[in-house]
Amino acid sequence: MQNADTTKYIIHSKISADGIIERPDIVGAIFGQTEGLLGSDLDLRDLQKTGRIGRIEVVVNAKAGKTKGTILIPSSLDKVETSILAASLETIDRVGPCSAKIEITHIEDVRATKRQQIIERAKFIFRGMFDENLPESQEIADEVRQSVRVEEMQYFGKNKIPCGPAIFDSDAIIVVEGRADVLNLLKYGIKNTICVGGTNVPPEVAELTKKKDTVTAFTDGDRGGELIIKELVQIANVDFIARAPDGKSVEDLVQKEIVRSLRQKVPVEQVIDKYVIRDQAAPSDNGRISRVTKRKERRPAPDVKRVGASQVPRPSREPRARDNRKNEPREEREEEPQTEQAVVPKSKIPSSPENKRFKGHATDLIGTFSARFLDGEDNVVNETAVRDLVSTLKDYEAEVKTVVFDGVVTQRILDIAADKGIECLIGAKVGSVTKRPASVKVFTAASL
Repeated sequence: MQNADTTKYIIHSKISADGIIERPDIVGAIFGQTEGLLGSDLDLRDLQKTGRIGRIEVVVNAKAGKTKGTILIPSSLDKVETSILAASLETIDRVGPCSAKIEITHIEDVRATKRQQIIERAKFIFRGMFDENLPESQEIADEVRQSVRVEEMQYFGKNKIPCGPAIFDSDAIIVVEGRADVLNLLKYGIKNTICVGGTNVPPEVAELTKKKDTVTAFTDGDRGGELIIKELVQIANVDFIARAPDGKSVEDLVQKEIVRSLRQKVPVEQVIDKYVIRDQAAPSDNGRISRVTKRKERRPAPDVKRVGASQVPRPSREPRARDNRKNEPREEREEEPQTEQAVVPKSKIPSSPENKRFKGHATDLIGTFSARFLDGEDNVVNETAVRDLVSTLKDYEAEVKTVVFDGVVTQRILDIAADKGIECLIGAKVGSVTKRPASVKVFTAASL
């Protein structure tokens, strides 16, 4: 009998005879005519007794006085012995009283068939069982992380505003747009966040920003994020502004992008022109923003340039200047010197040599948002971005006498300059400054 465990190959052959023959005739002819043909080692009877040849299967069909059929012989021999045995079958030329012919069609490798069945079954098991019952390790980690993030989220105020757990105790907070932004920042360990839920900023958030030392607005890089910042700077106390990359949302950022965006935050004074709506005259709780807006409305740019130019004697133009001022209302004539004095005091107006010293640096930096540190001989000793000016200047140890930068001169920069012994500050504009150190001269690029 055929042993399915040991069968390696199956010899497929076909037989045709000129008369009517049956299965026992064919099997007897195979054993009888191959006996002693290949020696004792390949005798079919001995091979079948030892199990190296299986049961010979014969299927015949007689029609019109002729017989045709197929013969299958299982073999556990090696390839060479199986090939010799198959070739010996083709020597049979007579079955019973009829002439016959046996032809080998092919030899089937049973192990190859089994291997193909194993592959197909393995595919089914992998697709149907692993995908449904065994999640990937990353999926398990994400599921656990998501549950932790949801558990860490807390709510602020009577309106249950989503926020991080550190929002109550931290002196520095980050204001984002929506609940998904808070969840994404919690995912990367940033827990001092609170959301505004859209352009309608809740009063609780506005009041909270006035109680914190540092407030950073972190919004999406689209039009909606810009509108939220415009509302925040009007009704809340915002110190820094951070934006996601153009076209991206905070909830979609990865850790590297979040850290980069927060490091590139800029002081609100540096971009106040972009986000403050100057046409609105409504009072603002944020006194700093209101003063900046009012100062910008009262200060005409041409007057600043005229003050710098008035230091150079020009007798031929003085009568015409006086005639023009006669036609101006008295209140405007009285107020104008005060506004010009606030921007560029007469005691700090540069002389002609100083114009030549700093004007080249100020011109080079226009539109670059960069800053240059100059020593006592006006040599450039360092350059940095305006957004990093405060931290770089605070930690800088070498001698710096002049700082030229494409940004707004703020009270904070003035105080650091006085502590560092800096003599001159040249910026694009002068912001909300209430205390001017006597040791620091302040210029604007327009007055050079």
